[in-house]
Order: sequence, then structure tokens, then C-alpha cells
Amino acid sequence: MAIDIYSGEHSGVSQRAIEAFERAVWNVLAHRPDAAVAIEDALGAEPDFVAAHALRALCCVSLARSETIEAAHRHAATAGAALRPGAATPGEHALVCAAEHAAAGRLLRAADRLDAHLTEQPRDLLALKLSHGLRFMSGDAAGMLRTTRQAVARWSATAPGYGYVLGCHSFALGENGELAEAERVGLSAVEHEPFDAWGAHAVGHVYETSGRAEAGIAWLERTRDMWSGCNNFAFHMAWHLALCHMAQGRADVALDLYDRHVRPRTTDDFRDIANAVSLLWRMRQEGVAVGDRWRELAELAQRRAGDCSLVFALLHHLLTAVAVGDRATAGAIVATLERSALSGDRDQDRVARVVGAELAARFAGLLDDDARSAPYRTELDDIRRLGGSAAQRDVFLRTLALLAAEGGSQHELERVLKGRGRLRVDRFEQIARARAERSARTLEVA
Repeated sequence: MAIDIYSGEHSGVSQRAIEAFERAVWNVLAHRPDAAVAIEDALGAEPDFVAAHALRALCCVSLARSETIEAAHRHAATAGAALRPGAATPGEHALVCAAEHAAAGRLLRAADRLDAHLTEQPRDLLALKLSHGLRFMSGDAAGMLRTTRQAVARWSATAPGYGYVLGCHSFALGENGELAEAERVGLSAVEHEPFDAWGAHAVGHVYETSGRAEAGIAWLERTRDMWSGCNNFAFHMAWHLALCHMAQGRADVALDLYDRHVRPRTTDDFRDIANAVSLLWRMRQEGVAVGDRWRELAELAQRRAGDCSLVFALLHHLLTAVAVGDRATAGAIVATLERSALSGDRDQDRVARVVGAELAARFAGLLDDDARSAPYRTELDDIRRLGGSAAQRDVFLRTLALLAAEGGSQHELERVLKGRGRLRVDRFEQIARARAERSARTLEVA
């Protein structure tokens, strides 16, 4: 048995393969662009490298598109076939089982399997990072915090990768509303590990969520050299920077960031699309002209209208369709979510049933004035099931608030603003109330 520097245990693997795999893990931890290359290097050195095949499968799951989920199935099967009977390590079994669950759409069961392994090998950093990511995609903030609390309690500050553990813990704290502790831990994470973009990101979340936009701008600019070298996570960090400028009323700066750093090129990665759509949608809500920037996003929305690999992603495509007035694509997306809600036992089918299908119908109603005043019946807390961060999901809460404001539903507006106010402090409440007052005056005149 060989043990890598991040406490992953491997059977029948050469030192050359281990070193390549360590580079892959570091790239995953630091959100750097060469993880796939390093995985291929590890497999080139050892074609039956179980952990490398499993990691490749789980990376494909994280891309959440129909074709990447198909690839995840293949890689998970290869990982399972590579297990050495009687010699495979507990960590290898955990990774393979997690990959199989995740490829089948059972993200939370995959995370549970990794967490079970962490009770026996608490310093397996890759297992921790993967569990964290799966729960993040599933909106399981409580589960993230439970896992990171246990990890921090059992980790050594001198162990390789300790800063990355703190970065995960900081983010989990922030998503559970423990902002002061999240800030403290996040700053410590970056101090321990200067390449911990996730930790820097967690601190940025704290500043943006707590209404400290100028502090957020200063922090993101201070850490720019770190996160600008990331993979497409750099686009997301730029998105946070743009949100901070929007919070200060500097839409021109946010638009410049959009063009140069948030959406510098066309991609079909749902994370990049979520950055772009939610920023443009906020600008639309605040009356900022964005030119033809919706056009390339609309083409992608048409292409992905039938792909329900991730409800969170599909709802962003729906917002694009609404923004450009594409009723056909909006209708197709609503139908896709309704089908998902009625079929299957994947996690995402349940998300569609609980929250996604109703939200989609509500948002598609923006194209029909008669539907704007329809009440939203699902509990607002269920929106967290969509996954992503509270900051990312805020675009949905803002939309519900403005639908209520423009539809004349004061009770619904208060409900949404109260729920949203538990998560963040910013000027949006003033925008929504002003919109409600204008709508009320319009109705009085009519």
C-alpha cells in the first residue's frame, strides 16, 4: 500500500503514479486548471489507478451536463473494475462507491459514503474536498458544516493541506450564517495556504453577504494574484467582485468586469453560465442596459432546454429565455422540469418535485402578465435544495420578491424579503419596496 501526501491510501501503485496523482489532488484543492492533465499522467503511469479513475468520474459529475454524466458512468465502472480483490484500500472502496452513487444521481449518498470513510481516516483530504463539493451542489449546508467541524477537530495544523481544510470550514460556516467565525477561519486558511482560493472565496462571501461591499472589493483585489491563476473559478471570483461593485451602484464597473473577467469567452459550463446569467439578470432588475450580451447565452439555453442534470443550471437557462422573450425555450424548460418531477429517484428529480418545477412555472410567468401575481406555495427554505451558495441562489429570491412587488402581493413581498433578510444585508429591499409602491400607484390609476 502507498500513501500520498494528502493521506490517500492506494494499492499497487508506483511512486511515479502517486506523484502525478498528488498534483491532480492539489489542482482540485486549489481550483487550478491542470487537474485533468495530472489525472491522465497518473493513469499513464498506472492504467489501473483506482483513485484516479474515481476522481475523473467525480469531476465529470461536477460538470453536471448530460454528456459528462454519461462519461462519469464509464469512469466509475472502470474504477470499480480496477479494484484489487483483497488488496483494495478502504479509501479506494469509498471513492469508487461515491463515484458510482454520484454518476447515478445520488449525490448525497455519495457524500455520505465519503464521510463514513472520513470517520476512519479523518485526514484523507481528497475525500473531504469531494464530500464538500457534493454537498455544495446539493445545497446541504448543514451537512457541509458537520463534516468540516469533525475534520478540523481531528486535523493537525502541520499536516499537508491544512489550509484547504480551513477554507472548506470557512465556507460551510458562512453558508450556515456564522459569518464572524467564517471570516476568522477563512483569513486563517489563506494565511496557512496562499493558494487556497476557496478560502479566499469564503471570506469574500462574508463581506458581500454582510453588506460590506468595499471591504469585499479590497479583499478580492488583494487576493487577485491568487485567484486569477485558477481554472474557471477565476470567473466566479470576478463575479463576486462585480456583485460588490453593483452593491455600490457601480454598474459600469460591473459590466466591464463581466466582459473582461466574468464572461471573457463562451463556455457551456453551468458554473460560468450561472455567473453570467445572474449578473445580467440583476442588472436587468435594476434597469441597467446590457446590450446584446444575452444573445450567446440564449443559444446555450435553447441547446440545454431538455437537460435536467442539475435543476440549478436549468433555472438559469430559463432566466435567459425570459430575458430574451423566448417563449418556446422557456416552455421547453418548464416541461423538462415537470417531467423530472414526475419521474425517477435521482436527487435532482426530488429537487424538481420540491422546488424546481414550481419555480420554473413562476419565472416563465414573467412572459405572461396575467401570471405575475400567482403565489409561490413552496417554502422559501426549500430553495436551498437547488444547491450552490446562498449568494448564487439569491437571484431566485430577488425574482420572487419583484414578482410579488409588481403583482401587488404585499404579503408575499414581505414573506420573501423577510426570508432573504436572514441571509444578507444590501440595498435590494429598497429597490423592491420602491417597485411595489410604483405598482400600487399604477393599479390605483387603472
